[in-house]
Amino acid sequence: AMKLLNVAGFFALVPTLVSALEPITTSLAFCGAAVMWQLFSPASWLKCRFLECCNMKDTLDIPALQMALEQKVFGQHLATQVVLKALSAHSRDKQPRKPLVMSFHGWTGTGKTFVSKIIARNLYQRHEARRRFVHQYDAVLHFPHAEHIKQYKKQLQNWIRGNVSICPRSLFIFSEMDQMPHGLIDSIMPYLSHREAINGVYYGKAIFLFLNNAGGDKIIEVALDHWRRQKGREEIPLTDLQSMLSAEIFNNRNSGFWKSKLIQNNLVDYFIPFLPLEYKHVKECIQEELRYQGHQEDEDLIIKIALAMSDYPSEDRIYSSKGCKTVASKVNLAT
Repeated sequence: AMKLLNVAGFFALVPTLVSALEPITTSLAFCGAAVMWQLFSPASWLKCRFLECCNMKDTLDIPALQMALEQKVFGQHLATQVVLKALSAHSRDKQPRKPLVMSFHGWTGTGKTFVSKIIARNLYQRHEARRRFVHQYDAVLHFPHAEHIKQYKKQLQNWIRGNVSICPRSLFIFSEMDQMPHGLIDSIMPYLSHREAINGVYYGKAIFLFLNNAGGDKIIEVALDHWRRQKGREEIPLTDLQSMLSAEIFNNRNSGFWKSKLIQNNLVDYFIPFLPLEYKHVKECIQEELRYQGHQEDEDLIIKIALAMSDYPSEDRIYSSKGCKTVASKVNLAT
């Protein structure tokens, strides 16, 4: 109410201030006042259009997200399908019962970090907004000492509570989960539960992504089994993989989710498998990187780079252990 009175009082004074001015000047004064008010208003559409602003939209740009996933992510039909459906459903809900929680699993270089960046760019197009409302935590960088776990728990709770109170549609990305000190991630359990609000802060619009190498070997076993039985990777059943991942990381001491209450209480909505990449997928990554850097998509060059970077650890020599992790640097060297 006080804010409305202040606005009314401000505009009531404008005619007095500009009564001696010409009509054009008066119009400019009114326009300038309106612009200034919009820029200083916390949730103004003008501020959100040109400056950083918390994304209070009820929907993401789902078509743009789908296009980015289809055009830039290779060999991950299971992951992209689940991510798209999960984000679509969560964004359509005007008052979600809980935050969206997704756990990405797979070998390094399969696209876990890349997909998280696509989500962040879709949610906040402007760099300044991403800097303020997308929060990335690296277990090795931010939580390096297991003996400091009590301090880390308080820090993590304060970070999440403070950031969500500023922007309900905050995105939290936890990478290197397999390096997370045991028990630390359970400290955020209250914020992921089905609740209206905690001390006046509503967490339902927030999104949490956990990036984890744990479970990657199990995913490869399933993929190899299908390949040996001459079945396409498109035939790999998602439900089997998700159930397997849930059990695997719960019982794996090096997953960050070992005996975690988040899993016991079913607070992770989706366990998303990132399949190992084949030679053809590595070639597609190289082609996309050449296009991104403005080079010609020369097939001989693509093959040369792909052969130079492929490392196949199993006797079947079908999957690359590095995936697309080093594609950008290899393209730089070859062009």
